[in-house]
Amino acid sequence: MLSASRRGLAPQVVIALVAIVALEAVFAAIARLGDISIHIPEFMALVLGGGVLYFIVLYALEHTRDNRAVLWLVLLGGLAFRLTLFPYPPSLSTDVYRYRWDGHVQSAGWNPFAVAPTDPRLASLRDPGWYVMPVPEIPTMYPPLSQLVFRATWRLLPDPVGFKLPFLLADLAVAAMLAGWIRSTGGRNYQVAIYAWNPLVLIEFSSSGHNDALAIAAVVATLLIIRRFPAMSTLTLTAGALAKAFPVTLLPLALFRAGWPRKLRGWLAAGGCAALVAVCSWPYRHGWREFLAMLHEYQRIFQNYHSSVYPVLLWLTGSHKIAAGVGEAVVAGLALWLAVRRADPTRAAFLMIGTVLLVAPNGLPWYFTWIVPLLCFFPSPAWLLLTILEFLSYKIFINYRVFGVWHFDPLFQWLCYGPFYALLGWEFLRKKHGDSHYMTSERRPSGLER
Repeated sequence: MLSASRRGLAPQVVIALVAIVALEAVFAAIARLGDISIHIPEFMALVLGGGVLYFIVLYALEHTRDNRAVLWLVLLGGLAFRLTLFPYPPSLSTDVYRYRWDGHVQSAGWNPFAVAPTDPRLASLRDPGWYVMPVPEIPTMYPPLSQLVFRATWRLLPDPVGFKLPFLLADLAVAAMLAGWIRSTGGRNYQVAIYAWNPLVLIEFSSSGHNDALAIAAVVATLLIIRRFPAMSTLTLTAGALAKAFPVTLLPLALFRAGWPRKLRGWLAAGGCAALVAVCSWPYRHGWREFLAMLHEYQRIFQNYHSSVYPVLLWLTGSHKIAAGVGEAVVAGLALWLAVRRADPTRAAFLMIGTVLLVAPNGLPWYFTWIVPLLCFFPSPAWLLLTILEFLSYKIFINYRVFGVWHFDPLFQWLCYGPFYALLGWEFLRKKHGDSHYMTSERRPSGLER
C-alpha cells in the first residue's frame, strides 16, 4: 500500500481499483451462468462470496482517507457491474414477462386492469413469455404509472432484455442522486458504494429488471427536495406510489411537512397529489371493479412468502387476515406518528420502510432493495447483512425443480432472518448505551465501526 502511495496512487484509489476487478469477476461469473434458476447452488456461492467482498470493500473504503477520484471509480464500477448483468434475459424472476404482457395488451387496446392474461379474447396476443409470467389468472397488480411505462416500453423495446432498460435507468438515477447528495453534505465515498455496489440492488435491477427502481428513485428524489420544496415533494412521492405502492406510507409525513391541513399550501399539495393520481389512472378507469377483486385474490395467493415477523403473527393469531391486519395497523400507526411529529424525513423513511419490510406478509428479495439507499445514511450492519442474506430465499428454485412445490424453506428463513435479528439486537444495545453507529444526513458520517 505504501509503495502504491509513493508511485502516486492514494491507498483508497488502490482499494477501489482492486475491488472493481474482484467484484466484476464475481458478476461476470454470475452472468456466465445463463439461466440462473438452474444453477442456484453456484449462484448462491458466487453472490454470497460477492457479499463478503462487498463488506470488506466498504470497511476498507471507510478506513482510508477519501480521494475525489474514488467517487468516480465507485460510480464507474457500479455502471460496469450493471452492464455486465444487463444483457441477459431475467431468470430469477418472471416479473418482466408480466410487464411485457401488460404493455402488449395496452398497445392492442385492452385494459390490463380489466382482463386477465388467461382471458380467451387475448389468445391471439400470447407469445412464449405468456407461459412463464406470474399469476396469469388475475388482472394486473401493477399501479398506473408503471403501466404507462410498460406501454411505452413495449412500443420501443419489446424484448425481455429491453424491458429492463427503464428500471436500469431509474437505478442509475438513484446512484447519481445519492452521490450528489452525499458529497454535498460532506459524506464519504464508502456511503455511495453502499448503494452503487450492493449485490442485491445489482441482481434485482440489472439482471431481473424489477420495476421497484422507479419507486425508489421517486423516494430518493422526494428526500432530496422535501426540506426546500415540501409541496413539490408530495408529487414526487405520489408518483412513486403510482409505480409501486410502498412510498404511500410516507405521504402523510410529506403532506404534514407541506402544511396540511393548516395551510393553503398543504391543501394545494394534497390537490396536486389527487390530480396526479387522476391523470395517471384515467386511462384505466373502467377496470376499477376488477382491480378491487384482483387485490382480494392477490392477497389470497401471496401470503407468507419468505416473510419475517408475519409467520409469528400468523402463529399467534391463527388467521392470515388478522396477522395481515396487525401488520397494517402497525404501519399505519407509525406513519401517522411520524407525520404528527414532523420527523426528520430521511430517518422517518428508514424507520417506515424497515417496518414495512419486517411486518409485510411477503418478503421477496427485491423488496429489500427499498431500504438500501437509506443505508447510505444509516449504515446498520444488520440491515446490510440482510440485503446479502436475502439471496438465501432463492433456494426455493431447488425445492421447485426437485419436488414441484413452490414453498420457501423454513430453515433458510431462519438462516436469513436469525442473524439479522441477532445483530439488530446487538446494535440496539450498543445504541442504548450511547455508542450508536447511526448517521444522519445532516452530519458527517461517524463510521460503520462505531
